[in-house]
Amino acid sequence: MKVGVIGSGVVGQTLAAGFLKHGHSVAIGTREPAKLADWAGRNPGAEVKSFAEAAGFGDVVVLAVGGAVALDALAVVGAAAIDGKPVIDATNPIGGGPPVAGVLSYFTGQNESLMERLQKAFPNAHFVKAFNSVGAGQMVNPQFAGGRPTMFICGDSAHAKKAVSDICDAFGWDVADMGAVEAARAIEPLCKLWCIPGVGKGDWSAHAFKLLT
Repeated sequence: MKVGVIGSGVVGQTLAAGFLKHGHSVAIGTREPAKLADWAGRNPGAEVKSFAEAAGFGDVVVLAVGGAVALDALAVVGAAAIDGKPVIDATNPIGGGPPVAGVLSYFTGQNESLMERLQKAFPNAHFVKAFNSVGAGQMVNPQFAGGRPTMFICGDSAHAKKAVSDICDAFGWDVADMGAVEAARAIEPLCKLWCIPGVGKGDWSAHAFKLLT
């Protein structure tokens, strides 16, 4: 599979390296190629491209930029590069103000999500929310004493969700499909919960969510 990663921060680098580890072809998009010089040296085989080139390269696209610039990044990419493709949306709408008692502030309301805004702006892309509620250090093949953690996903395309579910499974996650794009209203706030120990107490030790049935 060919994977295009939009974003060269820690999350983008981590997921890109994970796809390489699992045998996929990867292009990582960045506005600052020099930023990835060391990373590319540690990850031979990865191509460093522009946002638009990386998205066009991928059969699957990963959106791994700050939530506040997600729409702008996709505007640079252009709809044609992502139309008809699964787009893994790892973003969160962080940036509505300072944390309150350790709780991040979002620029979205409780009855909307950033992914809904993205899907509305790019209706022919198949967005799937995933990898937004865990730290980068545990995104690929996490090891927990309690077993495989749960990755909560949602989106309107069954085909795209199947593709993302297979990726999550290969990356060591159990998948809980929460339904249509509107479920991102519940999944995105999981990032707030995950971050409370770190933001409020300075404790960023490894943890993840697990759904028990």
